[in-house]
Amino acid sequence: MKNVVEVKKLTKEYKELKAVNDLSFEVKEGEILGLLGPNGSGKSTTINCILSLLNFSEGSIKIFGQEMEPDAYKLKEKIGVVFQDVAVFEELTVIENIDYFCGLYIQDKGLRKRYVEDAIQLVGLEEFKKFYPKQLSGGLLRRLNIACGVAHKPKLIILDEPTVAVDPQSRNNILDGIKTLRDQGTTIIYTTHYMEEVEILCDRVIILDRGQIIASGTIDELKKLAKLEEKVTVEVMELDSKYIKEIGEFKNVEDVTYHEGILLITYKKGKNNLVELMDYLKNAKIQYNKIFSERPTLNDVFLELTGKELRD
Repeated sequence: MKNVVEVKKLTKEYKELKAVNDLSFEVKEGEILGLLGPNGSGKSTTINCILSLLNFSEGSIKIFGQEMEPDAYKLKEKIGVVFQDVAVFEELTVIENIDYFCGLYIQDKGLRKRYVEDAIQLVGLEEFKKFYPKQLSGGLLRRLNIACGVAHKPKLIILDEPTVAVDPQSRNNILDGIKTLRDQGTTIIYTTHYMEEVEILCDRVIILDRGQIIASGTIDELKKLAKLEEKVTVEVMELDSKYIKEIGEFKNVEDVTYHEGILLITYKKGKNNLVELMDYLKNAKIQYNKIFSERPTLNDVFLELTGKELRD
């Protein structure tokens, strides 16, 4: 597959702060790349540099094989951007908003009309064409924002937190629309703090922290980086502290917590962890309601790599 985006040795400095430090990666044609990181990791700076909205100190950025520059208008016609902050015109209806943004790139009225209808169908706004933004719910407004950004059928789309503060139905609609765009051959850079969305959508993931790549690969490849092998959750109404202490001394146990009837045990690498635990509970005559095991999630890996402390 061809490289749609090539970032090489990108560095962006603000006085003494390196927001992005010697960053290199590529985005392949037709893939969804998840660009993840805690607040202040350099995600927004990287995207703004890719879009040539920021000057950078060192490095190079190519899109579709061409150097990206502020006046590369022909190149920018191939790019769609949906930022986290909704940006539509309050005085225009849904269909007028989409037509306006599409018209920035598509001059042919007949073609633009078809593109606008395609965008409306993509985000499920058929029943809201004549509504004004103030009449839309938060989820519908997000869907309008996406339609405005992708109506001109760009080959590269950058989606920055497109599902923030939306209801589950709108989130499902948005995720389905993104899958449809990918199936049509669109290349997508996707940023979010919702790790379950990344697991559903992304072909490959880059995790940034302090302006540098700390991990990259497929979801499965990243999960293999986790030190934890297994998490076991047990619903048990009452549990004496001595049992918690004894479970914590099992050979492969990394950590044990017990809170409000939930016993959570994290294991390091090892086999038959669940069998060992169930035998222990049986022999100790500890009654429990439910017990289940799960492998590390992408969220576990993310926290393990970037830490659990709060970020500004």
